[in-house]
Amino acid sequence: MMSCEEVRAFLYREARAQAERRWQDWLDLYDEQVRYHVPAWDDDDRLTSDPQREVSLIYYPSRQGLEDRVFRIETERSSATVPDTRYNRDISNVEILARDDAGIEVCFNWTTHSFRYQLVDTWFGTARYRIEARDGRPRITAKTVVIKNDYIHQMLDIYHI
Repeated sequence: MMSCEEVRAFLYREARAQAERRWQDWLDLYDEQVRYHVPAWDDDDRLTSDPQREVSLIYYPSRQGLEDRVFRIETERSSATVPDTRYNRDISNVEILARDDAGIEVCFNWTTHSFRYQLVDTWFGTARYRIEARDGRPRITAKTVVIKNDYIHQMLDIYHI
């Protein structure tokens, strides 16, 4: 079972792989059946919860969606990444919420600074991951990210969160 220090190292490794655009290393941290969800805020200031019936900012029911997104980023077939965006994510308040025989549930705060069009944007929120050992290595099997920005004035992408 992962210690809190091992969890932090895992989260830092994910953020660094993303910031360095080592996309295959980043994808390798995700299970094939990962549920990747970024819910939206509804008109009553509540988060949406059902991506099949409600609007989500991002939703992929498996790693295949993430792989497609990475393909579009790497081949410059993504209007969200042209011109190039520079970004970096900070992680804080890492907490293990639950443990069981299969894995752990982790919650943490995050802040991402991105630079594009000569502007610096700040994105911030919380994230919950389910991490399970697969093939002897930890893998993210569920990721839910809550963006707490009130206004998103550009296209949101996987590297913002």
